[in-house]
Amino acid sequence: MFLDFGRSFAPHGRPVIHMIRERLPITLTLNVIEMLIIVAMAVPVGVTSATRQYSAFDKATTVFVFVGFATPDFWLAVMLQILFGVHMGWLPISGLRLPVWEYLPFWQQQWDFASHLILPITVATFGGLAGFSRYMRQSMLEVIRQDYVQSARAKGLPESVVIGKHALRNAMLPIVTVLGLSVPGLIGGSVIVETIFAIPGMGQLMVQAVHERDYPVIMANLVIVASLTLVANLIADLSYSLIDPRIRVSRRGRR
Repeated sequence: MFLDFGRSFAPHGRPVIHMIRERLPITLTLNVIEMLIIVAMAVPVGVTSATRQYSAFDKATTVFVFVGFATPDFWLAVMLQILFGVHMGWLPISGLRLPVWEYLPFWQQQWDFASHLILPITVATFGGLAGFSRYMRQSMLEVIRQDYVQSARAKGLPESVVIGKHALRNAMLPIVTVLGLSVPGLIGGSVIVETIFAIPGMGQLMVQAVHERDYPVIMANLVIVASLTLVANLIADLSYSLIDPRIRVSRRGRR
């Protein structure tokens, strides 16, 4: 049978596909939100750093990148839990909902769910934002030095048009490639985040399966991660034609 991974070796003996069906949407939701936040923030930060090279903003983002690369996710997660959860009491430090969630009014339910996501998503996006903003900066620096960008400026086009219309699209191509290749890293990072914050997702399931030597669950997790990686790379390849019109033109020319 398709996607029949057998039954878990755990005492409950549940079908593995049922366990994955419960937890996969949680991990996908976290990773989609994380990726959207990273792209929405890294692109303008990288573009601004490239167009204002060696400015105070560029130097500040460079320091942020070094801090982001050097900060371990597990250490940052524990520090945020202690600060915002224990000392200040502003945010919950584990789970996705309060035990009394179903008895809360609708808007309090939405805030409760969102408040549980703030710390995990902050930890998950911190290092990724640092890396992608640096990739975007380097890609934009290479593009704005090209002859066609200089020609667009010589024609008297506004700088916003030169950067936003002519340079940004070409600079986005390497970023789309890196996004597709980073999906395994995002899912791998979910193991740390979901374990520390007690989020019932695929990462926590993988850790539990390894500790219990639940081989059917481990193999199913690996298959799911590999499948998501292939899908992400396929989406990245299809996105090239939307970002760069030259790819659409060359494809029509071959026909």
